[in-house]
Amino acid sequence: MNNIPVMLPYFDGDELNEVEKVLASGWVAQGSKVAEFEQMVARYENVGYGVATTSCTTALHLALLALGVNENHDCIVPSFTFTASPNAVLYTGATPIFADVSKDTYNLDPESVEQIIKQQYNDHLINKQTGKKLKAIMAVSLFGLPADLPRINKMANHYGLVVLQDSACAFGAKIGEKMEAEFGNMSCLSFHPRKSITTGEGGMILTDDPEKAAYMKTLRSHGATISEIDRHRQAGYLMPNFNELGYNYRMTDIQAAVGVAQMRKMDFITGQRREKASFYDHLIKEMQIDFLIAPQVPETYYHTYQSYVCVMDMKQLGFVSGDMDDIQKASDFRNEIMGKLDALGIASRVGTHATHLLQHYKDRYDLTADICPVSYMLDGLSITLPLYVQMTAEDQVNVLETLLTVTKQLMRR
Repeated sequence: MNNIPVMLPYFDGDELNEVEKVLASGWVAQGSKVAEFEQMVARYENVGYGVATTSCTTALHLALLALGVNENHDCIVPSFTFTASPNAVLYTGATPIFADVSKDTYNLDPESVEQIIKQQYNDHLINKQTGKKLKAIMAVSLFGLPADLPRINKMANHYGLVVLQDSACAFGAKIGEKMEAEFGNMSCLSFHPRKSITTGEGGMILTDDPEKAAYMKTLRSHGATISEIDRHRQAGYLMPNFNELGYNYRMTDIQAAVGVAQMRKMDFITGQRREKASFYDHLIKEMQIDFLIAPQVPETYYHTYQSYVCVMDMKQLGFVSGDMDDIQKASDFRNEIMGKLDALGIASRVGTHATHLLQHYKDRYDLTADICPVSYMLDGLSITLPLYVQMTAEDQVNVLETLLTVTKQLMRR
């Protein structure tokens, strides 16, 4: 019986040492360790400021507020993403407008964005049906591969839109020599256990704008005009002033201590993940697993492989028409494969959702599968294979040999 999870965080004794220091200090809430972690992450991505939060979801919420997104606005979001992306738009009162993605990169398709703008908005970017103004594009860099940021930025500049990068999965990713956070937009990261480095739960906004950074730091702490640690350094017996509605989105120093230790291993962790992804690529070709399409990486793009996500080839599995009925049948077949793998002790996951078909969004906006057909296909046919630092070459061979055996058995029925 195997025991191969889809992901394992990588820890050594450094995390425990850092946490013990925080516990011994007596200050475990947001404080100096959070500030240290913010500086380390911002410096790694070559930007001026990091604003730590409880999650990437809350980071996205604060960043949208800092960009001025509100109930009068629409925000274009790729459908093929985790539900946190459109949820954060809804938190501001704005409306998420779902765009399709590229079948090769799984990221936002600029052609789909252009089509939406031309079809749904007038010359002043007013939604022809609702009267809301198009304000922003959320560029999700899925699974560790940057979105087409140069083209998305060019389009945004042409139409006068702002861009927010949901880089939950893409910390450390690059296009050429530019880090994902160096494209002039705010970028939001996640430190969930399935990400390259983790703080258990946690997120961060990266920006070069000092005013926005200061504003978001105020918002994350109930709207307080001064941070807790600064208040205690000055006159701890006095309460701060609260000039506007804020939130409790603060990371703790305990979490940040783990993050500081993780940052010291960032290059090692990313390097290991990239090596193992390359080995998967090699094995899929060598073993002639024709029904599995490995993740595609455009030239000059640096993929950090938060997840190793493949797509099942419908035709190789015997589903030849490519229509939505066949996609559903192929999806059911993929689910059978995943169930068999799970029973054999090998974990796998669907890539992510076509969020426009999640019940909440489908019912709220009366959406159908055909508005984002590529997202629908990827939802039905994507499969995430196990990938983590501690994984051995033998584990990876075992995963693909078992996948191949199980699939062939099911195809012979």
